[in-house]
Amino acid sequence: MIHTVGPVYSGSREDPRLLAACYRNSLNLAREHGIHGIAFSAISTGVYGYPLEEAVPIAVDTVRAWLRENEGYEIQVIFCCFNRQIFERYQKYCKESE
Repeated sequence: MIHTVGPVYSGSREDPRLLAACYRNSLNLAREHGIHGIAFSAISTGVYGYPLEEAVPIAVDTVRAWLRENEGYEIQVIFCCFNRQIFERYQKYCKESE
């Protein structure tokens, strides 16, 4: 298990960079340890207050970029959604940004 602590949302310019680093660092750790499957919740969107509409593109785009940069490494990435609203937000963004 890889655990990451997301940023507490403050509305600053630093928030997106910090959130993206959570995904990127977790994927890097997975690769370093030969892990070929990883699941992410919507990091920081609960009690840390990161708005879902801002967090989802960061999560998806960061993971997509990492997968392109590490094309030779096989890993299955799953976005775990706590509720229907989160699921629909991920699904909508993934379709719109293909």
